[in-house]
Amino acid sequence: MSAACTIIGAGPVGTLMALLLARRGRRVRLIERRPDPRRSPPEQGRSINLALAARGIVALEHCGLMARVRPHLVPMPGRMLHAVDGSQQFLRYGRNEAEVIHAVSRERLNRELIEAAAEQPGIELQFDACCLDVDPAAGTVQIQHEHGVSTSGFSLLVAADGAGSAVRAALVRRGLGEVREDPLAHDYKELLIGARAATPGACAARTAPGYVFEPHALHIWPRGGYMLIALPNADGSFTATLFLPRHGDPGFDRLHDERAVRALFARQFADAAAVMDDLTQQFSAHPQGRLGSVHCAHWQLGGRAVLLGDAAHAIVPFHGQGLNCGFEDCAVLDRLLDGRADPAAALARFERERRPDTEAIAAMALENYVEMRDGVRSALFARRQGLAAQLEHCFPARFIPRYSMVMFHPEIAYREAQRRGKLQQQLLDALSERFGFAALQGDSLTYAQQLLEQHGL
Repeated sequence: MSAACTIIGAGPVGTLMALLLARRGRRVRLIERRPDPRRSPPEQGRSINLALAARGIVALEHCGLMARVRPHLVPMPGRMLHAVDGSQQFLRYGRNEAEVIHAVSRERLNRELIEAAAEQPGIELQFDACCLDVDPAAGTVQIQHEHGVSTSGFSLLVAADGAGSAVRAALVRRGLGEVREDPLAHDYKELLIGARAATPGACAARTAPGYVFEPHALHIWPRGGYMLIALPNADGSFTATLFLPRHGDPGFDRLHDERAVRALFARQFADAAAVMDDLTQQFSAHPQGRLGSVHCAHWQLGGRAVLLGDAAHAIVPFHGQGLNCGFEDCAVLDRLLDGRADPAAALARFERERRPDTEAIAAMALENYVEMRDGVRSALFARRQGLAAQLEHCFPARFIPRYSMVMFHPEIAYREAQRRGKLQQQLLDALSERFGFAALQGDSLTYAQQLLEQHGL
């Protein structure tokens, strides 16, 4: 019997790829260094909650998995901005009710995919198994597990083991790859905002646990050089994440005791602090995570091995596209490995097709961090957004804001969204310089149409 396809990493991306390959009749061995999530508690404090958008949804639908995932999604049609004084402002993401992103627990999503994989014929699951080495020439992988170390063959090795990929490291050690990691000077700390407890003696309609903030929004406390965000969970809680410079004032290096933590939150995030009784305990217990982008010189080796998702192109989380981009990788690779193509040609084409798109979303994710923590607070930002919305309303087929292209239009490649986005900025500059931000009509509407044509939009 021929060797199985081996996938290292049973996170959402690796597990989705395993399901896609198995449904094409391939034997798949799915190996994960962590314990089985169906039988062990989730890892606390290290996993930024996920935002599932159109690209990820298309991939899940392609694999027939959306029915399993949908009950665990919380729709977020927009951002809720929290000012220092406690006031809130809701900003819708898109033009209509269909343009929504969805919050989902990483642990819940991963468990659903693992359960689907366990039910799928042709998939062998191995947990608590760590990749030690890979020899693409021999077609072998070395795995450490509870019984010791074993070496086994593979027909295709897929590395879906994240930004710190053990497979990628093994290939680099063998001189078969190069990697550049661009760390961000900001770290993150995850915190939980619990659900509001039931009130004893209250009427039934008011006794169920509930959300302390609006559930259908991505909450942002933008503070210029840093921010707090919170995504809703299906159980009424929020997963909050503090993004802060590693050094500086404020910076994580200044938050060395409970008093400093309480002072920062009281000064900048008072409404969040008011609903976290265990703030300082969580802050002390949860690890401080690092952020950065990963750029690899080679994603694939002659039809024998390929890097997928974060293992090939990890990005910062500020556009909510890490998961969606990884799922899109899976759909593209599945299409190319359709059973008829030469594997070496398919993997080479996969890298050729996807690399420009992943480089584009990596750059846009970094830009979106500045927008989230700073740009959204600006009156100019609001006026430009309003003008862009008018252009989209008047010319819906020609002007789609960059954020909408990325989040809601999977038919538009990331690189194309980036290209059009740059042209849109130039158009907005020219239009606002001449007519300001008034309603488009008459001469301004005619000029807008001329600009669209001049910019090739």
